[in-house]
Amino acid sequence: MKLQIAFDLLELDKALLIAHEIEDYTDILEVGSLLIYKYGDTAVKQFRQSFPNKIILADAKIADRGKEVVTIFAQAGADWVTVMAGTGRNVIHTACATAHDLGKKVMLDLLDTSSLGQSALEAKSLGVDALLFHKPSDDDAQLTFLDRWDMVRENTQLPIFISAPITRENIHELIAINPTGIIISKAITNADNPQEEARYFHKLIV
Repeated sequence: MKLQIAFDLLELDKALLIAHEIEDYTDILEVGSLLIYKYGDTAVKQFRQSFPNKIILADAKIADRGKEVVTIFAQAGADWVTVMAGTGRNVIHTACATAHDLGKKVMLDLLDTSSLGQSALEAKSLGVDALLFHKPSDDDAQLTFLDRWDMVRENTQLPIFISAPITRENIHELIAINPTGIIISKAITNADNPQEEARYFHKLIV
């Protein structure tokens, strides 16, 4: 199981500082969408320059212009980019084809899909390399969490990463369903001691 740490911060310098503190305890460094919105591909370039041997994911949330956007972030140094499942199949396919031509990979974000099972079923044929599943944070949605998870898992052989509001109290629930990777953000990046928190989760997950 892999640990992906997402940097959903507004300040690039702060994100890089924390990343240096926790780099030994993560498999993938995610340049979050807020950093991308504020700094563009410069955020990805800075992460690549600072961590030449780490896997870098750009949370680009591509919904259009797949070829152009993938190329921008691939040239900036990203190893992975995210594409939204709710966009057109042709956009997903073009983004994946472009990424593979450039030696990169695509993670399909299931957040906006109208059908989890259908998106999971079609993903591999479109060229997708992994799926991103979001665990609901509200109490009502929690009731259907495992049903939603099974709907995705039973319709694909692709790796599945799960993103959720992680805490020390609920991490074991996610480990129990055995995803390919777990994505943690604020529990680490907003902690008083990010290195200590990253070490704690890394020991459990990896």
